[in-house]
Amino acid sequence: MRTSIATVSLSGSLTEKLTAASRAGFDGVEIFENDLLASSLAPEEIRARCADLGLTIDLYQPMRDVEALPEQEFARALRRARHKFELMRRLGADTVLVCSSVSPHAVDDDALAAEQLGRLAGLAQDQGIRVAYEALAWGRHISTYDHAWRVVEAAGHPALGTCLDSFHILSRYGDPKDLEGIGDIPGDKIFFLQLADAPLLAMDVLQWSRHYRCFPGQGGFDLAGLLRHVLRAGYTGPLSLEVFNDVFRQSDAGPTAVDARRSLLVLQEQVATAALPPLTAPTGVAFAELVTPDAAPVSAVLGALGFTRTARHRGKPVDLWQRGDARILVNTGPAERREGTRLAAVGLESPDPAAAAHRAEALLAPVLPRRRSPGDAPLEAVAAPDGTELFFCATGHPQLPDWRADFENVGEAAPAPGDDAGWRVDHLSLTQPWHQFDEAALFHRAVLGLRPQESVDVADPYGLLRSRAVTTDDGAVRIVLTVGAAPVDDTAHAQHIALATDDVVAAARAHRAAGGELLPIPDNYYADLAARFEFPDGELETYRELGILYDRDDHGTFRHCYTHTVGRVFFELVQRDGDYRGYGAPNAPVRLAAQHAARGSTGGVCRTSATVYPRDAATAAKSCPG
Repeated sequence: MRTSIATVSLSGSLTEKLTAASRAGFDGVEIFENDLLASSLAPEEIRARCADLGLTIDLYQPMRDVEALPEQEFARALRRARHKFELMRRLGADTVLVCSSVSPHAVDDDALAAEQLGRLAGLAQDQGIRVAYEALAWGRHISTYDHAWRVVEAAGHPALGTCLDSFHILSRYGDPKDLEGIGDIPGDKIFFLQLADAPLLAMDVLQWSRHYRCFPGQGGFDLAGLLRHVLRAGYTGPLSLEVFNDVFRQSDAGPTAVDARRSLLVLQEQVATAALPPLTAPTGVAFAELVTPDAAPVSAVLGALGFTRTARHRGKPVDLWQRGDARILVNTGPAERREGTRLAAVGLESPDPAAAAHRAEALLAPVLPRRRSPGDAPLEAVAAPDGTELFFCATGHPQLPDWRADFENVGEAAPAPGDDAGWRVDHLSLTQPWHQFDEAALFHRAVLGLRPQESVDVADPYGLLRSRAVTTDDGAVRIVLTVGAAPVDDTAHAQHIALATDDVVAAARAHRAAGGELLPIPDNYYADLAARFEFPDGELETYRELGILYDRDDHGTFRHCYTHTVGRVFFELVQRDGDYRGYGAPNAPVRLAAQHAARGSTGGVCRTSATVYPRDAATAAKSCPG
């Protein structure tokens, strides 16, 4: 199906918005009136610019407060309409959006509304224009799609149809059965379809609409269900996005347009109107790659954690450190000294790396060029919204190239096999630019098949942070997306790598014995822990000594502790027992405060990544790790 986007959904000047929409692959645009009024281009020039960019102008919007008015007020509305229709003729747009009235002059009279909309449609028809009537969720007398359709049907004018807007419909109707009436509308009378998702918030619907809409798949609405009803009714027009969002209005139009188009591709895949390469979900984490200007500090931490430098890349300054199935690459090549050590890339185990990369490219993920020597393994990589490089690779699969073939052994002795039991990457925490938090969740779901959990706000000593986990169903891959709740310098946020072990106490003791430091936890935490749980003699004292945090639910227990931060990265040691699926939610504020205190002693403030997960089993699969 054709895709379109309202210019109000993007930031910048009208020309910037049109360029971004075209480059993202949209077929058309809705011209928002304010964008046209603020443009220095004449309507004819805008029409020509759209044609040059391969865009059609699918809708001009909005026209407000024109129906169910006293005759004197309606005469003024018709006068405005004549000017708008002449402008649309010059612009080359043939459909205008008319919103249900919020005017204090409007009366509650459907017959009058139908009669006046019919007269408006007659005036529009003389100019070759159609009128798409939409029910605003806060309309004075008409606020539902079925009520708007009854008025349109009563008017009976061929140039008058309805516009269905997913926000106005789904913000009012919670029961899927309420949408069945869409099927009663003839497809040729649905003149336009506007799509927007939104988080499920309890607030004034006007403020909800004006500030919190988002692209399909980024909120809580069942857009696929609504779209199926519209398609069954026979609608054949474009799928158009109309999204009012404070974040999008401040973000670069180019990436926002790509995010928007990706959301429509995924939505079309859901309703089987577009075929994308099949999803190839990752099966594990092959490696995490750290980029650093100085390998010594992070190498010291890895050594104290029991990792061994086992190999070095044949042609690049990259070392492979390994313990069990946990692998860390330390890259001293393109490091940025301003950031210090950072988590720059993730290798994802894939049963079909080429197919995974093909889907990523089809969903507009930037394919990263890779400098390869003739003998290098053919690794495919794409960029996530935050710039993290995602490699699709295989480890130890006889039918697939092994990325480790690019490395040569350095001859250092590996730890005894028994010491490595259970060691693997449990989860990764990636800091997102503040304006790409929702985009990142959709990207990881659509491209990688990771299931997003609910977003969680976490109280940090220096502000409020948001966190959201995306995971495979079996937990083999867990990525935590973290962001500040306001536009801040995202480089101030730390990232972390959580390492799973079968014995966190032994791992913590070994780390300290090897010269490593663990994050100290205040005694007040352990006093509270003693009040909440009963422990065998000496166990709580061990946790206090080592800085181990603890949680328990009906399914199991969770123990974890943290190293100090190197650059922007710290490590977490975790032990999951039983079927514990959380991440120690009560401990997140304590950990954050302890990290601030530790960093504060060096004269700086670090807004570390905040991840949290609820303790109760009912919500354990709907929040984020910490």
